[in-house]
Amino acid sequence: MTTETQHNAQLEMPPAHPFDDDKLREECGIFGVVGVTDAANFVALGLHALQHRGQEAGGIVTHDATQGFNSARRFGYVRDNFTSQKLMETLPGTIGIGHVRYSTTGSKGNTQIRDVQPFFGEFSMGGAAIAHNGNITNAGALRRELIDHGSIFQSSSDSECIIHLMARSLQRTIPERMEDALRRVEGAFSVVAMTRTKLIGVRDPLGVRPLVLGQVGDGWVLSSETCALDIIGATFIREINPGEMVVITDKGVESHYPFRPQRPRFCIFEHVYFSRPDSILGGRSVYETRRQIGVELAKEAPVEADIVCPVPDSGTPAAIGFSQQSGIPYAMGIIRNQYMGRTFIEPTESIRNMGVRLKLNVNRALIKGKRVILVDDSVVRGTTSRKIKEMILDAGAAEVHFRIASPPTAWPCFYGVDTPKREKLLAATMSEQEMCEHLEVDSLKFISLDGLYRAVGEESGRNADAPQYCDACFSGEYPVKPSDMIAQGFQLKAAE
Repeated sequence: MTTETQHNAQLEMPPAHPFDDDKLREECGIFGVVGVTDAANFVALGLHALQHRGQEAGGIVTHDATQGFNSARRFGYVRDNFTSQKLMETLPGTIGIGHVRYSTTGSKGNTQIRDVQPFFGEFSMGGAAIAHNGNITNAGALRRELIDHGSIFQSSSDSECIIHLMARSLQRTIPERMEDALRRVEGAFSVVAMTRTKLIGVRDPLGVRPLVLGQVGDGWVLSSETCALDIIGATFIREINPGEMVVITDKGVESHYPFRPQRPRFCIFEHVYFSRPDSILGGRSVYETRRQIGVELAKEAPVEADIVCPVPDSGTPAAIGFSQQSGIPYAMGIIRNQYMGRTFIEPTESIRNMGVRLKLNVNRALIKGKRVILVDDSVVRGTTSRKIKEMILDAGAAEVHFRIASPPTAWPCFYGVDTPKREKLLAATMSEQEMCEHLEVDSLKFISLDGLYRAVGEESGRNADAPQYCDACFSGEYPVKPSDMIAQGFQLKAAE
């Protein structure tokens, strides 16, 4: 296997911009294709469509009958790396997988090239590459066990445990070894993998993270989201079911269910923020779900005001729904600078302190003298919300009311989302009224958990005895025990 890394190992990742520092981080994005000419180009396009799920780094692995397995891993955006003809020529083949990364485990904020997926392993029956979206909640325990039995890890990623578990399996084929390995894994995982001739996709039994199947010509595609199918002209076939493994060859798609069946618990925050608004989740338009969240929010938390403004861009659909339901005019009161990338150099403290203003600017002529409703997708630490409020008041707003299109984020996620420690979450230490006073706004209201469930299509709201989604970041009810974190002292929510 040839690995193209060039100077990447010496590069440091650019710091996150202050505007992005108060957002929950998307997990990762995965994509795979088989049965097409120049598979690497399809994978690069798919990863570009999934860039919102990870901007730290990306990687592609392909296989060619003559040259074998080939790999390229790079820091930064897909557009800055995987558009080079010289690079793409090093990735021949009709089968390939790729990954875009935001680190949720391993060396957060200090990514090394060895942590960038896909990971590759040579087995007695041939090579295999794997890319993982999610988080293995017992990775620490597995890693210690594997090291004690002689495994040598090359990365700090939890995903590498899967390769080592496969290596130790006594099963005869790579799909069987993957099944064997994933039965040892706890947490959330959507996986795409490849051998010389097979494309493999797997979702964990709860189906926490998304994975879809598509078809392009005579070839097949696996992707985190449907928007990546659109970019390559593929047809959406269906979602991979929770607990399902598909093995795709030139003979078609084989489906297996290697895990004990469980009640699905898809991540509800995919509907709120993570997925692109032009994707389809569970047969529902993400955009329409977010608009409906705004409708529910307007019903639950009405307020007299002059305009409804989104905090761009993630608050836009909910703000439209809020405006439609309330009858209060929708307006672009905040303008996002689309050319302000993560690589902006902040050379002095005075520039650094401008923070949000480098990314957002207030439409002063529109805001002055108005009672403004600001609609955002979430409040995490609250730092960005305070800065935006100050900008709106500086522009002459008469009142500022926050309406949040998700319930209070009071618990960290351990299933593939990078959230701060619980004590850093504003909602973990303050009531809604205390948060309102802390942010110094005229009012602050979050959608209720029942309201969010209604917006995603559960008309009766949340079933408290059997929640239909994973909503642990709001409820503190974890569908899979976070074993490693508990071992480190994390306290689960006390039984009521």
